[in-house]
Amino acid sequence: MVITLLSDLRMYTQFHEGVILGINPNANIVGHLTFIPHYDIRAGAFILMSCARYFPPGTVHIAVVDPGVGTERPAAGCEGRVG
Repeated sequence: MVITLLSDLRMYTQFHEGVILGINPNANIVGHLTFIPHYDIRAGAFILMSCARYFPPGTVHIAVVDPGVGTERPAAGCEGRVG
């Protein structure tokens, strides 16, 4: 299984990687895209859309871009196909 990480919170991708490898030590984690401008959802979406099609079918893309860090708002997520 290939897993990619995209985040505007540069230092936290290592934590995500640790959690993933703690669950599945054989996971293939690639694509640490951490150059997303802070809080810029559109930039993150564009980069994910642009890159995802080059990964093999079945790749899991984890993207975290949070414009409301520290606020009290409900979490949002989505699941779907890219490409």
